[in-house]
Amino acid sequence: MTPEATSVILALFLIFCRIGSCLMLLPGYSSLRIPAQVRLFVAFALSLAISPGLLPDILPLVREGGDDARLQLIVTEILNGAMIGLLGRVFLLALQFAGNFVANAIGMGMALGTPIDETDPVPALVTLITMTATVIIFSLNLHAEVILALLASYATLPVAMGFAPRAGLMALADNLDETFLLCLRIASPFVVYAVIVNFAIGLANKLTPQIPVYFISLPFVLMGGLFLLGFSIGDFLTQFTEAFRNWVYNG
Repeated sequence: MTPEATSVILALFLIFCRIGSCLMLLPGYSSLRIPAQVRLFVAFALSLAISPGLLPDILPLVREGGDDARLQLIVTEILNGAMIGLLGRVFLLALQFAGNFVANAIGMGMALGTPIDETDPVPALVTLITMTATVIIFSLNLHAEVILALLASYATLPVAMGFAPRAGLMALADNLDETFLLCLRIASPFVVYAVIVNFAIGLANKLTPQIPVYFISLPFVLMGGLFLLGFSIGDFLTQFTEAFRNWVYNG
């Protein structure tokens, strides 16, 4: 193999390192229900698709650097891609946390369902919410916008600059702050519902200790929680989608 061919292959591998490590963590692409071979070929196809515009900037770095410099470029590109993917993954983790709280607030915390995006079983309501959010992301074509944002990341995070841990941690902290507020905002009706319902049940239990109020009230708590969920699920998912869209376009 000629030195030029080796440089081209290494440059393509550098592109694959950022794309592959990012898709490994992004919502939807990283689902365990998608076979590993499919995810691998998707990452490889995207790397080849965007490579013509990136090779002129990456090839000189590969040609001029030694083995240690090339290994450093590979590690930093993996870290850059993983950081971008983690920033997107935080949104889905926040949604899962909010879904777990909602399930516990309305009495469905123990109703475990089939895991879709994770290996461990989670409440069926969490699976429904996260699966619906993932479908909305793909329906609104935000998964393609993520790829465009990933391509634009080569302008703000060029390969020659390496990995900037301070900037990455600042971006991660900002995302955690934003997603925490998002999680609190979308779950706030269920916080109020859980406080009011549990206070009322506790008061009724104190007034009539001979009657097992908790077990009698459980179906009514579940019914009221499902009515509240049905009334607010549209705004619930709309706020999540808008926050994710803002991150894709502005993050």
